[in-house]
Amino acid sequence: STMFLVGLSGGIASGKSTVVAVLRELGCAVIDADVIARQVVQPHSKAHQQILQHFGTEILLENGEINREALGNIIFSQPEKRRLLNSITHPEILKEMLKQVLKYFVLGYRYVILDIPLLFETRGLTRFMKYTVLVYCDPPTQLGRLMKRNGLGAAEAEARIRSQLPLDEKRKWATHVIDNSGDRESTRRQVLRLHARLEDSLHFLWARLAVGTALAGFGGLVFLLIRHFIS
Repeated sequence: STMFLVGLSGGIASGKSTVVAVLRELGCAVIDADVIARQVVQPHSKAHQQILQHFGTEILLENGEINREALGNIIFSQPEKRRLLNSITHPEILKEMLKQVLKYFVLGYRYVILDIPLLFETRGLTRFMKYTVLVYCDPPTQLGRLMKRNGLGAAEAEARIRSQLPLDEKRKWATHVIDNSGDRESTRRQVLRLHARLEDSLHFLWARLAVGTALAGFGGLVFLLIRHFIS
């Protein structure tokens, strides 16, 4: 196998979605943790039931789905609630991500990008990434974009930014940085250069992934990897 994992992250309103859009245009395999996070909390799922037990029915929409904005308002202002929500959703998200990694492995992709918003906050997953990419923008630009995008006042927007690890801190941990402070074309050129470097890389995914697939089969491998991730 010649496949390896690339962790992609950023900060709120740093422009990560712009970078992901370019990567998808290039035909890259991208696993979006945010999309999976929405899927695993659909009504009647295990995570959905646990969230209701701890946060109550007031966070529900009329159709039974979770109101992400209402839940977001709770966890942004209460760190202990954010940790509780993460303890419920992260194991389910991880299971689905592993399934998708294996799918791209079988399809023969050169590398897989794991789009994980809190990659650098959790830190546990970074050790499984051959490279980590941070989508960066300067603090004034980040604040302005968030205020405009979400219709927030300065104080509320600053509070949401402070709930995450500062982008300047994340830069220290990233192997590659894409500076999205400028225009879209500048960002696109940086993504193209990154893609070329990744395509030329000779690093491989863990040998045990291939061995595990051959010996244990899909179900056994997922079980072993999940245990390793959460231990």
